Amino acid sequence: MNVIFTCGGTAGHVNPALALAGYMRAKDPVVRVLFVGTPDGMERGLVEKAGYDFAAVEVSNFHRSLSPSGLRHNFKTAKTLVTSRHEADAVIRSFRPDLVVGTGGYASYPAVKAAARRHIPTAVHESNMIPGLTTKLLEGCVNCVMVGFEDCRHHYKHPDKVVVTGTPVRGDFFDLTKEQARQKLGYTDDKPLVVSFWGSLGAATMNERMLDFFAREQEAGFPFHHIHAAGKSDWPHLSGELESRRLSGPMLDVRQYIYDMSVVMAAADLVISRAGASTLSELTALGMPTILVPSPYVVANHQEKNARMLESHGGAVVLTEEQATGDALYQETAAILNDDGRRRAMAKAMAGLGIPDATERIYNTLMSLL
Repeated sequence: MNVIFTCGGTAGHVNPALALAGYMRAKDPVVRVLFVGTPDGMERGLVEKAGYDFAAVEVSNFHRSLSPSGLRHNFKTAKTLVTSRHEADAVIRSFRPDLVVGTGGYASYPAVKAAARRHIPTAVHESNMIPGLTTKLLEGCVNCVMVGFEDCRHHYKHPDKVVVTGTPVRGDFFDLTKEQARQKLGYTDDKPLVVSFWGSLGAATMNERMLDFFAREQEAGFPFHHIHAAGKSDWPHLSGELESRRLSGPMLDVRQYIYDMSVVMAAADLVISRAGASTLSELTALGMPTILVPSPYVVANHQEKNARMLESHGGAVVLTEEQATGDALYQETAAILNDDGRRRAMAKAMAGLGIPDATERIYNTLMSLL
């Protein structure tokens, strides 16, 4: 069997495809897998590092700006719409796939569209609550659209094509029990663990506010363990501020990056984070009470729409970035941790939305197309 995965733009689009490709190879070691993306996109590095073949198709997005640079960019994008079709057709003719799967980003459009024109089985996976532009454009021609949550279905013109599969979550997130994870982190008391992060690169505004959060913890005598990831970009500034403000203690662990995320998440009692689709899939699969501060800088405000869905089910508290001061975050954290009944109810609501076997569900859905 020959399978093409096509995706790009963010790790949140690429990682689900990588997880599924690995699952397919485990099921069928002779399956041939090809990834299709843009020549210079971050997807190329992730795919090649994972050991898969990669084919490039030149494609770009449209800018909403009417500035001279925006207009020049859009003119170039319009030209690539023609060339990308020919390049995608050439990839399809050469690789002869039995199945083509798009997992998000404008990079996935040409190959999926080319396969659909040839009546090759096609599918897209949309991890966000609201379909992105590429998913909207492809919905009419693909065989099925796979989504993360049941609530997503009513956002589509063809709900009969929608299959609720969830979004793949790393398997190592479920390797340890809570007690085993706490032991691995060296925790010998019964104080809860709060985990906070704003993405791999960080978020300067939110990291600055975390300094006030840390100060409140210190004033209260560190009532809980706290692991915070500053992100690569903000780490130099944040670490310097911690030292100058003398914010430290055995319960506070501020890092550049959380490399042992599977252990930390298994041990956590509450997570504070952005609301990216992959992160929310992990949090719901783990049944994790959460405070979400959606990024206001993403296209179509996807993160807030993702977060509000979890909030409506009672699993998360949502604060906009404007609302999320260090003091507000600390007060909300303390309120949740000091109310065992509320925390259990939030955990139950999150677990009710989670789909830990999403990779298997997606695989079975795709095999049914064949």
